[in-house]
Amino acid sequence: MSGERSLIARHAGTVLVGQLAVMAFGVTDTIIAGRYSEHALAALSVGAAVFISVYVSLMGVLQALLPVWAELHGAGRGSEVGRSVRQSLYLAGIAIVIGMAVLLSPGAVLQWTQVPPEMRAEVEAYLIVLAFGLAPALLFRLFSTLNQSLGKPQLVTWLQLGSLLVKLPLSVWFTFGGAGLPAMGLVGCGWATLCVNWAMLLCAVWLLRSSPLYTGYRLWQRPEAPDWHTIRHFARLGVPAGLAVLVEVTSFTLMALFIARLGTAAAAAHQIAANLMAVAYMVPLSLSIATSARVSFWLGAGDVAKARHVCRLGFELTVMCALLFATAMVTLRSQLANVYSDNPAVVALAAALLLPVAAFHLSDAMQTLCVFVLRCYRVTLAPLLIYCTMLWGLGLGGSYLLAYRGLGPWAAMQSPLAFWIMSAGALALTATMFIALLRHTMAKRTA
Repeated sequence: MSGERSLIARHAGTVLVGQLAVMAFGVTDTIIAGRYSEHALAALSVGAAVFISVYVSLMGVLQALLPVWAELHGAGRGSEVGRSVRQSLYLAGIAIVIGMAVLLSPGAVLQWTQVPPEMRAEVEAYLIVLAFGLAPALLFRLFSTLNQSLGKPQLVTWLQLGSLLVKLPLSVWFTFGGAGLPAMGLVGCGWATLCVNWAMLLCAVWLLRSSPLYTGYRLWQRPEAPDWHTIRHFARLGVPAGLAVLVEVTSFTLMALFIARLGTAAAAAHQIAANLMAVAYMVPLSLSIATSARVSFWLGAGDVAKARHVCRLGFELTVMCALLFATAMVTLRSQLANVYSDNPAVVALAAALLLPVAAFHLSDAMQTLCVFVLRCYRVTLAPLLIYCTMLWGLGLGGSYLLAYRGLGPWAAMQSPLAFWIMSAGALALTATMFIALLRHTMAKRTA
């Protein structure tokens, strides 16, 4: 099975390059906003938290369809993929409407989390622009999920790399102005993202129409009327998965909103730590996508033993990579923080945050792989319940108490460190539960 390890590594490596290109969007915006002004960086921290909460949770609904198409591929039923993809467009349409409604009216969320009034206007303007970039972003994610399920992520990666070459100069130009264009500040980053999202989607549609890779899947037949039985099946798989992602991401991104009240230096330092954490997360995410695609392929082919072995190989690769990244965060924490800001207070606080961030990443890597493979076995409700209890309850709730009111013998820390320490502990318990659940699920399937 060394061939499977190589296959997972190649697939994950290709996905990783593309994911890092997309993550470079956020890194680019963070650095550009930080160089524009500390206020813009703090506003980006809040705006990105809201957008990511919406986008990633809806993306989770669509990403959860990967096992469906991978199983059809493994079972040799490629001709059924086209109809399944066309039906998924109805689910994507619902997701787009919901997401745009939230992004166009973020006032209640900003008020509930007590984001300072002087930040709100810039954050709201930024989110309005991103609302109109949500549809192409989600539809491109559907294209990406299809390619990953077929074990062919190369075209997606090339598009993502190409988009980065467009995104970087656009963000600089729109933010700082020039050549007759006035400086737009943070909103300029949003306009650059919108332009790139639509360009990527148009390229994806052209590839689907012209590439021989997709010919056998019959994607371009006349669209069928909604098949509510199929859509309900998608929803039973995707909605719990999307809600689980929502809980996971909001437990992470709501930290930014609660930390914002500590001031711009704290918000800026948290944004640096969160950005580095998000970049590191791309490695276990890519390995989880590649592993789950192979697990579903072998389940579709009826070989449960190979599916189990592939999972173990993916877990080994994920843990090894997580240890390397966590070590780098600890040993290079000051240098990494200094890349983002030249404010000594922000750099010092961000460097301190990277210590609990390293522990957070280790647990995050393991639980990510578990939850992706559990979806291959159609286990989605239990992870949602565990996420709600551990990440929202212990992680976010405990963080808020430790930061602002005190928790047990510990006085209120009044620092973003409280959020990262409690969240790292909650995620470690979550990973432990998911590992036990996955072992139990596989044992039942083998029996």
